[in-house]
Amino acid sequence: MLLRLDHPKLFSEIIGIISELVLEVRLKVSKDGLSLIALDPANVAMVSFKLPNTAFSEIDVENKEVLGVNLESLKAVLRRIKAGSVLVITKEENELKLQIKDKVTREFNLALIDVEGEEKEIPNLEFSSKIEMSSLDFLETIEDSSVVADSCSFISEPNKFLIQAKGSLNSFKSEFSSDELNIQAESAHSKYSLEYLQKMIKATKITDKVKINFSNDYPLRLDFVTPFIELSFILAPRVESED
Repeated sequence: MLLRLDHPKLFSEIIGIISELVLEVRLKVSKDGLSLIALDPANVAMVSFKLPNTAFSEIDVENKEVLGVNLESLKAVLRRIKAGSVLVITKEENELKLQIKDKVTREFNLALIDVEGEEKEIPNLEFSSKIEMSSLDFLETIEDSSVVADSCSFISEPNKFLIQAKGSLNSFKSEFSSDELNIQAESAHSKYSLEYLQKMIKATKITDKVKINFSNDYPLRLDFVTPFIELSFILAPRVESED
């Protein structure tokens, strides 16, 4: 197995984002590329990441590989990547070898681990509301919401999308119309944790658009897609208990 990335900085950033949600993952490597699906320890959020074979300048995989990796260890190595570095990943027995090629070649060996739990699959979800908006606008709105509360509501109507947050004393609301966004929506209302959303919005640096999918009291799916990367998050709704 050999994978070569001529521009690995973005890969490093994405691993850093994912590591805020999960500690250990199974990296699946095949002729099609590299992928992972993981669930956070609290079973609240799921992440899916795909790096297709077209993202690699060289990919040599005879058989499918499933590599158990500690993301903190991988992130620490990838932080050593500089502008202009080339990353070469190979597997030798029970170790993952990462070579960072600059003026000199630096080599790191990470022990492969057994990841507990069953293999995860992305659930088949049907959404009544689908919105595409600027990543920067979404980032700012989530950050604004976190000023006043620890959760926010996504509210949609046929030509309108709102994000609002209400704390014990203060509140925030941001409203968008179909004149500004691509909105395909029915009437829906669902509440989500801002602690998780603040981790997920770090992916806004990847692409200038984010796809937002939700329904009434239903999981949220955020998609950040480029020609070379697919990064998606699924977040369970926060259901308020009634006294």
